[in-house]
Amino acid sequence: MDEKREALDLICKAGSKVCIMGNDQHTYSLELEFFVYAPPDEVMELLLNPEFIKDWSDADALVEKKLGGKFMMFDGWVEGEILKMTADELTYTWKPSGWNADTAASIVNYKLAAVEHGTEVKIEHTNFPNEEEMESHKKGWEEHFFGPIGEYLANRNL
Repeated sequence: MDEKREALDLICKAGSKVCIMGNDQHTYSLELEFFVYAPPDEVMELLLNPEFIKDWSDADALVEKKLGGKFMMFDGWVEGEILKMTADELTYTWKPSGWNADTAASIVNYKLAAVEHGTEVKIEHTNFPNEEEMESHKKGWEEHFFGPIGEYLANRNL
């Protein structure tokens, strides 16, 4: 079974992906990349500092900056728990309020890398309950997350 899982992991490495695991289980995941015109330490603050999140999202946010800490964004639309937090990597659970109570949370992992003029942000968002949620979030990362962060940074530097 481990060889089968490794083979599936290798096949599922670009963009949206649907992996078929044993017992007819499906997992839905995204891998996305964004560029942010700010250094990695500032990008991490844009992801973790509730005041900055409120500024770029125009919505309430709460972040307990510690492992196991709770977070809430977009006026409570999504909640989660911080699983990993380093200078260049952040992982937390992500569960929108519209998902059924028995639906498992998805997992968001950000990896930040300094590049010329800013930061490359690689996101792996895994464990969507279905393809519809995966596709909705694919659009949402640009429209409601990194698009507004870019606008916030552009307006701040005027």
